[in-house]
Amino acid sequence: MDKYGLIGRMNACFTELELALAALHQQILPLRLLAARVFSLPEIEKGKEHAAVEQIAVEQHVGQAARDLALEHYQRLFIHHNKHNVSSKAAVRLPGVICLAVELPQYQALQAQIALINRLKAELEQIITVESGLAPEQRFDFVHTHLHGLITLSAYRAITALSNPDSVRFGWANKHIIKNVKRDDILAQLEKSLKAGRAVPPHNREQWAELVSREIDDVSRLPQQAVLKIKRPVKVQPIARVWYQEQQKQVQHPCPLPLIALCQEESGAQVPKIGELLNYNAATVKHKYKPDAKPLRLLVKRLHLYTDAPTG
Repeated sequence: MDKYGLIGRMNACFTELELALAALHQQILPLRLLAARVFSLPEIEKGKEHAAVEQIAVEQHVGQAARDLALEHYQRLFIHHNKHNVSSKAAVRLPGVICLAVELPQYQALQAQIALINRLKAELEQIITVESGLAPEQRFDFVHTHLHGLITLSAYRAITALSNPDSVRFGWANKHIIKNVKRDDILAQLEKSLKAGRAVPPHNREQWAELVSREIDDVSRLPQQAVLKIKRPVKVQPIARVWYQEQQKQVQHPCPLPLIALCQEESGAQVPKIGELLNYNAATVKHKYKPDAKPLRLLVKRLHLYTDAPTG
């Protein structure tokens, strides 16, 4: 697709997403609120996006105030929604849940509306990250030229709907994203970055080209069958553990946005038990024992790329 067609699709998709989020707000407002509990977290200041997180103080909100914060948060997509000293590189998180009593037509309408919103979010992400053909370092300029001030991570985050949960409890998760990759795919990614000819701070254009060229040489020297993994640490994340008594099943959800629990009147609109999200303290985290994996060495630091191939 040509550039202008792509930009037109991106803008049309985002406009539809904004309208769909506004419609969801209007659908939820008149419904009977059974319970709500959300947890606001400290905002991340500019320049501190990559600082190690040792402690997180949680502020709890309940009832209608919590519902109103949730409805506002779903539509919080732009830098101007943040205070001036808050980072635009880190999307604000608001874990929690709002529980709504719904009759069957309302239940079906909300499920359909949330599915529409999530489809539009996925489509917007696909347009920006895949169809644009842009390297990650080029996407910022592309998005902000046409959707000025958009925080893409906020726009991409899906809304999770729950059906008649029995309990919703909250906690924290520390983890790595681990992805197996192929040597030729990494080389293609690096070649694309080199051909883009951009300067990526703190490097000037020449320094950046030299850095990427060295990375290409390092990867090229690997044997074709070498194991390559991207092992990227993810900062501690709020999660929700949802229990369904009838199925004897627990489902774990990432929880950057408040969950929407739909409690059907036909089933008695039972209010689920809602847990509390406690303050996070890294010093008290207990990690489950895992057997040692095969040792890997770091090959490309900025990509978190590791290999089992020896040096030399």
